[in-house]
Amino acid sequence: MQSIEANGYSIYFNEKGYEEINQIIIQKKYSSIFILVDEHTNEYCLSKFLPNLATEVSIEIIEIEAGEGIKNIATCVEIWSILSELGADRKSMIINLGGGVITDIGGFIASTFKRGIDFINVPTTLLGMVDASIGGKNGVDLGNLKNQIGVINVPQLLLIDTNFLETLPQKEMRSGLAEMLKHGLIYDKNYWEEFLDLSNIDFADFDTLIYRSIEIKNEIVKQDPTENGIRKALNFGHTLGHAIESHFLESVTPLLHGEAIAIGMILESYISKEKGLLSNEEFHQIKYTITDIFEKHIFTESDIKSIQNLLIHDKKNEYGKVQFALINGIGKIIINQSVENELIIKSFEDYKT
Repeated sequence: MQSIEANGYSIYFNEKGYEEINQIIIQKKYSSIFILVDEHTNEYCLSKFLPNLATEVSIEIIEIEAGEGIKNIATCVEIWSILSELGADRKSMIINLGGGVITDIGGFIASTFKRGIDFINVPTTLLGMVDASIGGKNGVDLGNLKNQIGVINVPQLLLIDTNFLETLPQKEMRSGLAEMLKHGLIYDKNYWEEFLDLSNIDFADFDTLIYRSIEIKNEIVKQDPTENGIRKALNFGHTLGHAIESHFLESVTPLLHGEAIAIGMILESYISKEKGLLSNEEFHQIKYTITDIFEKHIFTESDIKSIQNLLIHDKKNEYGKVQFALINGIGKIIINQSVENELIIKSFEDYKT
């Protein structure tokens, strides 16, 4: 597949990506290379990745626990300390091999260590490939508040190797699918319609759908790298979705990112309908399609109240008002929309039915 040019870096696919990584290592003359993995990517992905590196440069592996729960400053301090102990300097480079947690925290660590060292992202999950690793957002959570601390800084390159998806559980694949659905809903109606009946999808050609999803996100980010305008479109489903994910983060049944975003998209589609932006027919198509893929979740009144309270910490808020990105018909978006609490409660009531 042809490479995609992003803001300040390129996105390469499969074999071509490994060639480019090796070229960068030669050109940049790195003093050392650190590969950040979690326990899963260490077990299932590292052995597939390492043979493709053609270099005599010293390589060290840094492993952290898997899961959103470790995406915090305490983990950063541990990794910064390890880098210092292992002699990392300004000419060192970090390769982030893993899902969205690894690329988020790894990019943040690299961007801040010694005021910034180079890094490369190699996402190994569907969610990481189509969303988390694209666009230069790097950061960590603050308690159970998602992505409150971070920077925008781009990698040297992004490698998409879809062979890593063979190691992924179905639940994780569905989580990534949520972001692909979102890209269709906000930007490309024809792309959305590819997912109306999953039984008709040719999964042997799934790479083509992944490629288009990456294109959509990249096209939006290129117009607005620092999220002052149209990039807010990518937050559709995320205003309520992030609050839902945060609420259940420390529960006995935490939701995967994509699971929470799937719920958020149904709720925010309902809000779009109630504001006259989305037809009743379009709303029911969205609700049916998403609930056909993702299990319904039960919310208590206490859950809903807590989720509403978490909305005040959303990063899109301005002047104390919660700002939503809503769909103005399938394939189109409208940003900076205020939504009343009563309408948010009604969206949860509709979700239950």
